[in-house]
Amino acid sequence: MRIFPLKEVKEEDQNHLWVYPDYKPTWCEEIIGEYNIHPVTAQVLVSRGFETFDEIYNHLYAKLPNLHAPDLMMDMDKAIDRVVHALAKNESILIYGDNDVDGITGTTLLVEFIRLLGGCAYYYIPHRTTATPSMITDAISYALEKECKLLITVDCGITAAKEIEEVIKHDIDVIISDHHEPTDKIPNCIATLNPKLINSTYPNRDLTGVGVAFKLAHALTNHLVSTGKISSSMIDLKRFLDLVALGTIADMGALKGENRVLVRYGLKQFSQTRRVGILKLMEICEVKPSKVSTADIASKIAPRLNSLGRIADPLKGVELMLMHDSVGATHLAQELDDNNTKRQQIERRDSNDIVSYIESHPQLLQEKALVLHSDKWHPGIIPILAARLSKQYNRPTLIIAVEGGIGKGSIRTIPEFPLLTSLKKNRDLLLNFGGHDFAAGLMIKEENILKFKKSFIESANKSLNNDDILPKLHLDSRVQFKDLTFEFLDSMQLLEPYGTGNPPPILYTDVTQAWPPKIVGKTHLKLYLEQNDRMLEGIGFGLSEHRSKLTKKNLNLQIAFTPHVNVFLNKSSIQLLVKDFKIKHD
Repeated sequence: MRIFPLKEVKEEDQNHLWVYPDYKPTWCEEIIGEYNIHPVTAQVLVSRGFETFDEIYNHLYAKLPNLHAPDLMMDMDKAIDRVVHALAKNESILIYGDNDVDGITGTTLLVEFIRLLGGCAYYYIPHRTTATPSMITDAISYALEKECKLLITVDCGITAAKEIEEVIKHDIDVIISDHHEPTDKIPNCIATLNPKLINSTYPNRDLTGVGVAFKLAHALTNHLVSTGKISSSMIDLKRFLDLVALGTIADMGALKGENRVLVRYGLKQFSQTRRVGILKLMEICEVKPSKVSTADIASKIAPRLNSLGRIADPLKGVELMLMHDSVGATHLAQELDDNNTKRQQIERRDSNDIVSYIESHPQLLQEKALVLHSDKWHPGIIPILAARLSKQYNRPTLIIAVEGGIGKGSIRTIPEFPLLTSLKKNRDLLLNFGGHDFAAGLMIKEENILKFKKSFIESANKSLNNDDILPKLHLDSRVQFKDLTFEFLDSMQLLEPYGTGNPPPILYTDVTQAWPPKIVGKTHLKLYLEQNDRMLEGIGFGLSEHRSKLTKKNLNLQIAFTPHVNVFLNKSSIQLLVKDFKIKHD
């Protein structure tokens, strides 16, 4: 049964296109009977497409032993053989990571792991700008200086066939560990670990860079224990799960299946972590290790680490993660915090410039994709701006920072417009590109930007319709106020951790507005909502501009919201985080 009460509302009253859930009452009842869970929780699982008890069990209750065997990944045996050889011959190994949080955490993981085994591991994170678009070759001189015979990439390398050929010419073997989509020729190296390879049979293609690095560490541990080279008590892989959770959440890895298990246990590991750098960083962010959440990581911890790759030296991220000195870690964590403040200032400046440009050129929004370029914008900030604008205007968005005749571009998109097809079609105009279907990066000569822009926008206009670029609100279940109890909210924790691919449930219901809302904090609305003699407060973040529609008393509304427990002066109450509303016209 599909509930879509179009007759009750006027289109102009809604801020999003509401996508109502599919109701399957029989299947919902079976889930309730099998798992003894609340009907609304069961309906959320139905809405999210779970079709078997096994799928539901794995989602709700999977544990670490349920992780996929790492040797299911193609080339893992070759990677193990080469690393074991390096350890036996005491060869120096260089871990080369990407300069974001995923790359920093994965690099830290492998460096720490190899050193625990008694191996010699160095690390290198590029400080890339538009002026230095090359990848991996920038580390050759460092690898030669340290006499490294093996280079392992983390979160990069799959699109760097030419560069890796250059590394191999210097008698350095290469193992790629990456999770980005292959876009061209696969590099010729000892082993390529990537769940997105076309002929990959690994069950989880959503692993992030740090996830693939963890799989390599897991496979090596299994091999060394089974061959008697180390005892099973020598390495506890759980010690690395805080890094895995941090990198996976920061890189917006889908919190489904195996990723969900890794993040769930990784969050627990934060309370036991001995990483002085992470503890000092959490202290500065005012996050308690025992209560760290995916939201804390995404909004507080990850941006500070990411600020290094954006405007400073990302090597310091690995340095902080590996540090044992409390005083040094305090200073470095403070430096990250200062960098983040600078990053926010630069971001505000460039964001204001873009907003002003769009406001003075409204015709830009007649197209179904947004492409902007300038030599004023900081190349490290453009991924943030592309993500924000893509979400705000709900269309594919490419922001290009130009420096020295080279443009560095960052693209974010919507589900209806995967990126890689369009990028491959225009590869002749690009110096290089890589990423995923929904987040990618590119390098382009300045003289090719307008030609690429024209082609990219034409592709979007051709394949997207007007509904595609309307922001969507996917609803999970109808609910009544009587269901919203503390016990119910406790039971909803089964669905956590929330994040990409597993957002907090959005519920909907019909209410009466007891009296007009108040504006709080300049841009938010506080609503007073009633249903069957029960009143609950709602808070609508960023909805203050809609207050004029809600000035009538006893107005009938349909609201979309996420319930949560609000604690104020040690008193707990249930509050509704209102995402959108519709005025009901009876």
